[in-house]
Amino acid sequence: MYSSPLTKGAKKIMLLGSGELGKEVIIEAQRLGIETIAVDRYASAPGMQVAHRSHVINMLDPEQLLQVIYDEKPDVIVPEIEAIATDVLLEVEKEGFHVVPTARATRLTMDREGIRRLASEELQLPTANYEFADSLEELRSAVEKIGTPCFIKPVMSSSGKGQSVCKTLNDVETSWNIAMQGSRGKSTRVIVEEFISFESEITLLTIRSVSGTTFCPPIGHVQKDGDYIESWQPHAMEEWQIQQSMDIAKRVTDELGGYGLFGVELFIGKDKVYFSEVSPRPHDTGMVTLATQDLSEFALHVRAILGFPIPTIQLLKSGASYTLKADRESKKFNIENIGEALQLPNTQVRIFGKPETKVGRRMAVALSTADTTDEARAIAMKAAKTLKIQYNDN
Repeated sequence: MYSSPLTKGAKKIMLLGSGELGKEVIIEAQRLGIETIAVDRYASAPGMQVAHRSHVINMLDPEQLLQVIYDEKPDVIVPEIEAIATDVLLEVEKEGFHVVPTARATRLTMDREGIRRLASEELQLPTANYEFADSLEELRSAVEKIGTPCFIKPVMSSSGKGQSVCKTLNDVETSWNIAMQGSRGKSTRVIVEEFISFESEITLLTIRSVSGTTFCPPIGHVQKDGDYIESWQPHAMEEWQIQQSMDIAKRVTDELGGYGLFGVELFIGKDKVYFSEVSPRPHDTGMVTLATQDLSEFALHVRAILGFPIPTIQLLKSGASYTLKADRESKKFNIENIGEALQLPNTQVRIFGKPETKVGRRMAVALSTADTTDEARAIAMKAAKTLKIQYNDN
């Protein structure tokens, strides 16, 4: 039991990262009477527009991050992005602050090396073969060892930034430059991944709570340059593929520990399921659950981290999401044709409210349901493409 928000006995949740996913988490927390604090690196982030309070800081700066935690004294700290000074989270967790799901999980999953070594070398989960490199010369050697084509990604990045496909040895330098441009902080380390043959890639939303480990129906998705374009639920899979996926997801999330929702990304092969990545937070491809499930991934995350039970998850209808992305930078723009998009059957639109556009930045998403995922995908795509960003810089 706890008091109403903004009173002495209120339970407080602090979101570190307040984009469109953080915004939905804040809304769900407020539905359960939680006082919410949004933190991000820029003003007027989507989550700040609905939170009780907000702070603009550089979350990679340990002093700034520590200060805002000490000032607010939140009951729960919820990291919603990777660009965070995780050493601070380890420190405050030792002091008694509750970090979701744990500070160790946040640290391990913020870079591809930590989680890949955990999954492949410690847990012995099936993954693509990989090598790490710290320089262009090391990258050439790694690519020669792995073979082409292969994927090259910065170990520290988010939303697909810095990823590329290296098709031949002649592409190594170009891939290195792309990785350096997309790398977060001062890291120059990259991972080279084997190009494995797979039929599809999915997100298996996995919830750890007082009720045990629960799974949402699998979500299929399409990515471009490592960033998602569309997703759908449920994704058609054979029973053995579902069982292998749940086994992998449970093993990796059990190792990470804590309560909350995890987005486990998997490659579905003809005879094997491969682990790809895991995020200890709601997943962008999981926005489709706002339309398909009785409890969205955001509602499930909040319930789990507050220690509440998770009931059997109900898939209400097949559905899909499709994103609207900007193609230039601008601080003066409008999103138009919302009414036209909403005329499509069983369709919702979420306008994120970001204060400026950037190339490739998600600005909105269309959500549609139908009798089949193919129908839902077609409607969601049509709705998203009906939306237009009108730039007013001139």
